[in-house]
Amino acid sequence: MKKRPVVVVTRRLPDVIETRMRELFDTRLNLEDEPLSREALAEAMATADVLVPTVTDDIDEALIAQAGPGLKLIANFGNGVDNIDVQAALARGITVTNTPGVLTEDTADMTMALILAVARRIPEGARIIPEGKWTGWSPTWMLGRRITGKRLGIVGMGRIGQALARRAKAFGLSIHYHNRRHVPPKIEAELEATYWESLDQMLARMDIVSVNCPHTPATYHLLSARRLKLMKPDAILVNTARGEVIDEAALTRLIEAGAIAGAGLDVFEEEPAVNPRLVRLAKQGKVVLLPHMGSATHEGRIAMGEKVIVNIRSFIDGHKPPDRVLPGML
Repeated sequence: MKKRPVVVVTRRLPDVIETRMRELFDTRLNLEDEPLSREALAEAMATADVLVPTVTDDIDEALIAQAGPGLKLIANFGNGVDNIDVQAALARGITVTNTPGVLTEDTADMTMALILAVARRIPEGARIIPEGKWTGWSPTWMLGRRITGKRLGIVGMGRIGQALARRAKAFGLSIHYHNRRHVPPKIEAELEATYWESLDQMLARMDIVSVNCPHTPATYHLLSARRLKLMKPDAILVNTARGEVIDEAALTRLIEAGAIAGAGLDVFEEEPAVNPRLVRLAKQGKVVLLPHMGSATHEGRIAMGEKVIVNIRSFIDGHKPPDRVLPGML
């Protein structure tokens, strides 16, 4: 009988996924659902044939150098792979996979929700009644901003950017985007989207900006202090991608100064740590902060787990996993 591969999972996954993985593989689970220490990660990589990490696990070159001879696959439970040094893994003959596509609709939903939450001051309003502060309707109280007719600039027009554009178009927003290249003409026509080759020029003209690009060395602080200063004082910024794409300190300063009207953030540069100044702005109603829950649906997490299982099974059966991450994709 063929020996079952040792699969080490670094965080709790949905029960149905953990059960299936234990049926198929010699699976070692993290029952505490706390991020593994660096020492525990190193031990897992020394003993595993397959490692299943998440976005909270920093699988860097030094850890990969300590990997045991049996480790041949890192099957990331996540769409991005910025938590893994893919080049170092490939150099050691370790295949890396991810779970693309299954989070698109959930993340687009949350992005649209954040746009509405910031523009219409929904979290502020939701606190009024529980805190006993509502004294009745007033014509000039809790005024937000209409989004219909406004310009939405999408930074990164991949699957999630396009899904957001479809939602935003239904809300009457004018769709604009900056991307490494044009999307196909058919999609551009369907979305009535305007392409901006210059990110600077787009930022200066948008009412709402949404970050929907991956974090790579090329996109680190893509929205730098200089670029953020180009935005209109009444514009809002939403980020459901990765915190590192925005210079968070510069964004905080600009909102404090009234140079940007507000922001909706689901991701942060140093998460789970959040800048105390951002928290203060949230208490003032100037920003909406969410705990990285853009893709947090039962359906989405199960679909991610199913993709991980398919990638592992394909690999151990001697086939190329469907979601391999290649150098040209980074």
